Amino acid sequence: MAMISDNIRGSLLMMGSMASFTLNDACMKALSDELPLAQAIFLRGVGTTVLLFVLARSLGGLRFDLPWRDWRLIWVRNVTEIAAAYFFLAALFHMPIANVTAILQVLPLTVTLAGAVFLGQAVGWRRLTAILVGLFGVLLIVRPGFAGFNFYSLYVLAAVVMVTIRDILARKLSDQVPTMTVAFLNAVSVMAVFGVISAFQDWAPLSPKAAMQLGGASILIIGGYIFSVSAMRVGEIAVIAPFRYTALLWALVLGLLVFAEWPDALTLAGSAVIVVMGVYTFYRERRISRENAAG
Repeated sequence: MAMISDNIRGSLLMMGSMASFTLNDACMKALSDELPLAQAIFLRGVGTTVLLFVLARSLGGLRFDLPWRDWRLIWVRNVTEIAAAYFFLAALFHMPIANVTAILQVLPLTVTLAGAVFLGQAVGWRRLTAILVGLFGVLLIVRPGFAGFNFYSLYVLAAVVMVTIRDILARKLSDQVPTMTVAFLNAVSVMAVFGVISAFQDWAPLSPKAAMQLGGASILIIGGYIFSVSAMRVGEIAVIAPFRYTALLWALVLGLLVFAEWPDALTLAGSAVIVVMGVYTFYRERRISRENAAG
């Protein structure tokens, strides 16, 4: 029986991660008919925090004796995580899931651009052009000032900015910081902030259906994190990373089957532009890495 290569294993894990994240989004979007936003985020945060704590303790992944520099980065990262959760889920409550997911797919391009600006990473004119074309794809989806414009599209763009900053901060963390510690502290921060916000709002009764959706979202989002981290630890990043775009396929299917939503032609065209430019960017990074290794 043939052994599965690291690249195939990593690609399968990345696809599993994207499926988990998108199914989590679908669970949260389904809650919009029953629960206020802050209550939904807080209750999911409770489940996620408890599950992460148990998992981290069993794996020995919690460590709090960290350098002050890392603590500062973690807390700033927590702020961006809280803002990203609010902007993304607020948009998800008011927009088709495929549109939200499509805009979010610009993240690899924005992280590449931010890496060049803030971390001094080299980005040639080809990759810079791909980033700009990818941003044009986002404009096709958002369409500011036109009839198809949805104000909450700007919330998704704000989430993209927050997640980009979050990822850049993660790259600045030292090797002494366990991934599980960062994930756990993020979950605690999101839970605490939205718990306070929800305390000043009227709570909606939690039906059995909503409870199941919250439980599913809590498990799925952890599965997404675990699969994602595992994927990036095997195989070549440039081969594995493009499979993150399978999230868009999941969003299209779930949008149609669960929410009876289907994007219009311009949204589909913009999504295609973003995916093609993202895959090209990964291809260029892989080629440059091989050239540097050969040289």
